[in-house]
Formats: sequence, structure tokens, C-alpha cells
Amino acid sequence: MAALAGPAVAHGQPQPQPQGGSAIVQQLAACANGADDAAQLACYRQAARAVIEAQAAGEIVVVDRADARTMRRQAFGLALPSLSLFERGQSEAELSTLVGQVRAARQELSGRWTVELADGGTWTQVDAVPLRRSPKAGMAVTITRAALGSYKMSVGDQVAVRAKRIE
Repeated sequence: MAALAGPAVAHGQPQPQPQGGSAIVQQLAACANGADDAAQLACYRQAARAVIEAQAAGEIVVVDRADARTMRRQAFGLALPSLSLFERGQSEAELSTLVGQVRAARQELSGRWTVELADGGTWTQVDAVPLRRSPKAGMAVTITRAALGSYKMSVGDQVAVRAKRIE
């Protein structure tokens, strides 16, 4: 690929350079440094082929914002290694709160509730605070991060109870 040293410039305007990330994406960004339009076009074509081939071979994975949001929602509450890749461009509120609906709920012999969410994940109550109303399918659920890695779950408009994700 054709690439010149120094910042990328297109039509007199400096172009942002990616920080870190895939070498293939960096090569694609470097195409903006082409000496003329023909050199840039040739570089972009070659870089596009490299991206398509790398994706087909499984060397890179392209994830759009909607896929990243879905992944983050599915992993919410699980003890996993850093998912910072999927957290880019999201507000603190989006990262610390999950809003969903009850798919199913059951009360354990201890009186605590286990709630399965419609879009995946099963949460169980870990404190003994009684719920005023039994959770039912279709009810809104809000789960928020609390202190020291714990979570609070609110079903409907009821008071939040401490909960942990079990599936």
C-alpha cells in the first residue's frame, strides 16, 4: 500500500489518524496520504480487498454500534474480561443500567425471586426485601450497577432489590 510519513491531508485538511486498532484499518486510513487521487484510489481499492479478505478469513470482525450495544446488553452483569471495545461511544448511564422486560419469574422457597429477561439473562434476588407485587411476563425491569460490583433490580415501579446474574 502506498503510504507517506506524516499526518494525512486531504484537500488541505488534516485527517484524523486511528489510535491503535487493527493494522488493516490503519492501512486503510493511510490511503488518505496518497500523492494524488489516482494513488489514493489504488490504495483504497487494495485496502478494501485486504479488509474483505481478512473478514472472510476471520482475522478481523467488523461490529457496528447496534451489534456492540447488543453484546454489551447480553453481557451485563456477567464477570467477564474487559468489554471496552463494545463500550465505545456509550454514555455512563447506558453502561451502568439495563432496561428490559420480564419473560418469566418464579419465587424460590426462600421467598426470593428469580427473573428471566426477554432479551436474555437470568437474575436472582440476593436480599430478603419482599416485593409488593409478583413479577409477571411483560413487566418492565431496570437493573443498575450498585456499590462494590453489586446490582439492584427494580421490577415495575417497585423498590429495587439487590440481585445477581446467574445466567
